Amino acid sequence: MPSKGVHVFTYVAAHGCSIELSVPGQTVSVSELHHFSNVALEVEAHAIDSFFDKRGKFTFKVFQHGNQVTEQWIDVNALTGNASGGTMESIANTPSVFHGDDLIISYGLYEAGKGHDLLPNRHQCYITVTPNYANWIGNVAPPGSDLENKPFTRLVLPSAHDVGMNSMASSEAVLARVGGAVVAELINDNRILTKLADALSADAIALIAPNIIFGLAITQKDSLDAILQIGARYFEFRPAHLHSAVIPTGALPDRLYFQHSAIPGMAYDAFLNGVVAFLRAHPAEIVVVQLRWDGVPDVCAKPSADEKRQYLDDALRQAEGEIVAGSLDDMKRCSIGELRRDRKRLIVLDSVDSLSTYTDEGNATLDGDSILEALPRVLTADNQRGKAFVNIQCQATPSNITRAVVYSILEASVTTSCLLATKGLCDSKTLPWCRDNVLGACELDQLVVMMNDWIDGATSDVAVQLSRQRLER
Repeated sequence: MPSKGVHVFTYVAAHGCSIELSVPGQTVSVSELHHFSNVALEVEAHAIDSFFDKRGKFTFKVFQHGNQVTEQWIDVNALTGNASGGTMESIANTPSVFHGDDLIISYGLYEAGKGHDLLPNRHQCYITVTPNYANWIGNVAPPGSDLENKPFTRLVLPSAHDVGMNSMASSEAVLARVGGAVVAELINDNRILTKLADALSADAIALIAPNIIFGLAITQKDSLDAILQIGARYFEFRPAHLHSAVIPTGALPDRLYFQHSAIPGMAYDAFLNGVVAFLRAHPAEIVVVQLRWDGVPDVCAKPSADEKRQYLDDALRQAEGEIVAGSLDDMKRCSIGELRRDRKRLIVLDSVDSLSTYTDEGNATLDGDSILEALPRVLTADNQRGKAFVNIQCQATPSNITRAVVYSILEASVTTSCLLATKGLCDSKTLPWCRDNVLGACELDQLVVMMNDWIDGATSDVAVQLSRQRLER
């Protein structure tokens, strides 16, 4: 009988919690702590009572001490493979669930549709159940403790890759004013445009502009405050002005935005204001921000030194002296306690030389194996020497695989991303590698960053546990 698979990746790090996964005729419960679980479910046509309607629910429920915290579901058609309806139909509408002040459930679903020879044939779902990590640095190195006197660089900082691309709001404002024809200017990627042009007319490409932008650029889905509570403490931000052809249209105010190529994301002042507000509310936490402009085209004007300083000064003004900006030297030489004492809890770096594990070849993967193969080759003592910090990039970049991107745009929907297709499978490999190898592979007093798409509790939990271990050495 026909069926459709659902591949579920889970991680539980909160005591007393469990995840119940179910499809018609099958229920699986997962509760083992700090374990990357991999469950294959099948929506079988014969297990669905209706003779004509062969849709069956894939559901997950999270329990804490026996009480249900959340339930999320989607209908899966065992005949066509399509998934629709329910609470997980749209990626944009699957924000992390906050239960009180102590629990966060992060999740996402990639809808595989009928499948494709490159992308997964089964729907992909990831679920993490972890503590709220809004105060995790304060917990691993409490103010006044001996651990606070350890170097800040002992920490392993979770990071949301391309944090500024957590929403389509800026891009939708541009498309609403200018129209979809501008998408070619925004994505600035001839590989993708050529393949699309082979299949569609220019008018058709303009009509699916949101799909194109979503599939190429959106890498996060939670608000900045939620991302910080999930545990992220390092961010790379590419602030630049709008594309020179967009500014005269008045689609958006002319200010600095995160730029993915020329696709605008979060406004830079909104980002800085959000980080400062979070730091004021969590006085033991420290955030590192790195400014860089990789891939930003010249048509998006870069900010001057005065402009960058003005944006930072404006954001810090709201802190009323409680927070001042720290530097690369502060980050490398100060203890956690010294940074707190000197109020340098927002460290701002500008294009500093770090060691990144990212390569176009290694991260252009659908299964994560090439990332694992590259990690030990890159993280050598010689490569780390003289670098400001180490950035372990856990996320795959299937957007560099042109066929995968074109399929996700043409045959899927705006709520389906080839970036999300790899999330669960790659995390189930890269995060355990970090857990088991960072202590040996990374220099003890070299700051380590763990970066990921769709930032989640498992990424943060691994980084927090590594921070504890490095602080105790």
